[in-house]
Amino acid sequence: MTQPIPSSAPRGAPPPVLAGFEHVKRGWHAKHGAYAARILPGEYYVTRSDEGIYTTLGSCISACIRDRVSGIGGMNHFMLPATDKAAGKLTASGLDAAARYGNFAMEHLINDILRNGGSRANLEVKIFGGGRILAKMTDVGLRNIEFARDYIATEGLTLLAEDVGDIYPRMVLYFPASGRARVKRLRSLHNNVIAAQEMNYVDSIAAKPVGGDIELF
Repeated sequence: MTQPIPSSAPRGAPPPVLAGFEHVKRGWHAKHGAYAARILPGEYYVTRSDEGIYTTLGSCISACIRDRVSGIGGMNHFMLPATDKAAGKLTASGLDAAARYGNFAMEHLINDILRNGGSRANLEVKIFGGGRILAKMTDVGLRNIEFARDYIATEGLTLLAEDVGDIYPRMVLYFPASGRARVKRLRSLHNNVIAAQEMNYVDSIAAKPVGGDIELF
């Protein structure tokens, strides 16, 4: 007699990955019965398949964007270069560069959605993150939230939902095919690990030049 496959077991091979995203780690997400891609700070992922995308956020922001008709969509994970108000200077090359970095993160995600068959007229957005977990940079989460909101409004995109701010890190799981997002606020014991990860990310973006100007399709 054939035994049913346990819901925790993977069912079939992972969905096909789009060109350019082969480096992103994917695995079976047993709780939700689906494959999911994990993105790290500074990364993004786009899919045309019924799979999830997840990440862990502190001060960073994730924008979850999809074409509501075709289901093509993705998620990014970014932070603007932070200011050092006490020292009266920037840790990166200036506020203009910070804004350009945010544009770079958003536009790469949107352009890859459009490049793979999405329509700009059908895009909808959900944003998450921007928690106040970095004691030495209490404004960075708020700046990330304000940037994301301003960008969405300026580009005329539809913001469906957000879970931003407060003092909590978050784990976010997003399914572009359906638009479903699950958010879990994490206990404080995770803060040190996430803060260390984000500080390493801050150092890396301060050391690297911002990418060249890009335009939306």
